Amino acid sequence: MDVIKTIKKTIGIVDVLDIPQSDLFQIPCKVDTGAYNCSIDCSYIKLKDLNGVKILSFILLDERSKQYNGTIISTSTFWQKKVKSSTGTAEYRYQVPLDIVLFGENYKAIFNLSKRHDMRFPILLGRHFLSKKFLVDVSKKNLSAKR
Repeated sequence: MDVIKTIKKTIGIVDVLDIPQSDLFQIPCKVDTGAYNCSIDCSYIKLKDLNGVKILSFILLDERSKQYNGTIISTSTFWQKKVKSSTGTAEYRYQVPLDIVLFGENYKAIFNLSKRHDMRFPILLGRHFLSKKFLVDVSKKNLSAKR
């Protein structure tokens, strides 16, 4: 019986990733094993009804971010989830799947859309995304950016 081992990439505490569908590249992100979900800064969120289909439109990042480009993303694939913040308060946030590029590989990740304007990193990568793909070494930084 052959055993196939899955080799996990090592990721540091901070890195950068790309979101090609929005023409966003080299976006700083922080690895947060304390967070279950991924979260991304969002400066505009609008829910519309188009012929009975709910469409969520949003703009990633904030004008103060050097990667900001104002691209509006619209999707019918979204849902709301009750999320508890690090301060313990719970609120409902929209969640959307986004295609990201990390270590030169494509991944699909589920992101909470939230206001992270005042945070140092516009993106958090949570443990649900990280598990079975990455080992986290908090002594390292920007490992994918160095590839």
